[in-house]
Amino acid sequence: MNLDRVFAVVGSALDSQRQRLNIIAGNLANAESTRTPEGGPYVRRDVVFQTTAPERPFSFVFAQAFGDTSTEPAGVQITDIVEDTRPLRVIYDPDHPDADEKGYLQLPNVNPVEEMVNLISATRAYEANIAVMETGKTMTLRALQMGSN
Repeated sequence: MNLDRVFAVVGSALDSQRQRLNIIAGNLANAESTRTPEGGPYVRRDVVFQTTAPERPFSFVFAQAFGDTSTEPAGVQITDIVEDTRPLRVIYDPDHPDADEKGYLQLPNVNPVEEMVNLISATRAYEANIAVMETGKTMTLRALQMGSN
């Protein structure tokens, strides 16, 4: 088993999940923002993940992480941050300063419940990758201890 490759794959996953968590936090923070610097209400954002070796099947990537030294390790990366295409929420609030001439206000297309589910999912994925990293670290330390005896 090549633990350097495992750490490289896990490291890319940790970085990608960290970025995803930041995007989710931004969505939650702007769930009621009716005015952005670009104009109009905030539009929900999401990340697009891609493997760093898209042409290879998972079995190849798995074999690579556990011994195949013929290629660079695969991992995951965020290739894009996209705006959600779902429509904005519209309510009638003629007293709001951002309401149109008919009294309708456009609100972000952020669903806080959905964002909380995404937050839990990203946190669990991050924690799972930390567990893999810790297991690899423990295995390395044990191998070093066996070698010194």
